[in-house]
Amino acid sequence: MPVIASWVREKDESWFSLSFAELRRNDLVPRNARRGEWADLGTVDAILITGGEDISEGYLRQAVPNPALIQDPVPERDAWEFAAAAAAIERGIPLLGVCKGHQVINVALGGTLHLDIEGHDLPELKSANGQALRHDASLPAAWRYDCVNSSHHQAIDRLGDGLEVHSWCAADGVIEQVRSRTLPWCVGVQYHPERDPEYYRALFADFVDAIPR
Repeated sequence: MPVIASWVREKDESWFSLSFAELRRNDLVPRNARRGEWADLGTVDAILITGGEDISEGYLRQAVPNPALIQDPVPERDAWEFAAAAAAIERGIPLLGVCKGHQVINVALGGTLHLDIEGHDLPELKSANGQALRHDASLPAAWRYDCVNSSHHQAIDRLGDGLEVHSWCAADGVIEQVRSRTLPWCVGVQYHPERDPEYYRALFADFVDAIPR
């Protein structure tokens, strides 16, 4: 049975369980490393990197002039996620990044981050679909969301190798969605599709369809 390896915070588990259950891929086996459900990254079938704390300074590919900009890092989690991203990139298996995961993918591919931005971590953006987007013309219609629930204080700056931008914040151009031009299936989204069926039905369905049965 296909295995999806991830590291999911306790508060996010119910969201992801509900969203993937609706896709009716009963053959998929989730493994949550946070729970100690370790999986062999050399044999898993897909990687899901989810929301969480800031990436630790030691994993960033840039100078950090003020360490206070890195909020609540979890080095153990970063070690697992960067190893998982590297395995997915090397093996060409499906790789999906959500929120922090979107940033991890970018850094794993050699990119950098804006370490602190204004106006993107307002309380009302955590659950409400209040952030308007604009999209690249190549983005499939099913993924063209007018507004998303995107709350973050860091964001992609220099793009990682092979990534292209599919969606931006309409107000200021902050990158909200990327996809690899070179890997078989690799997508990062800054918002939280697991929290709204309008998002996950298209995005997650495409992700799991890329996982061999």
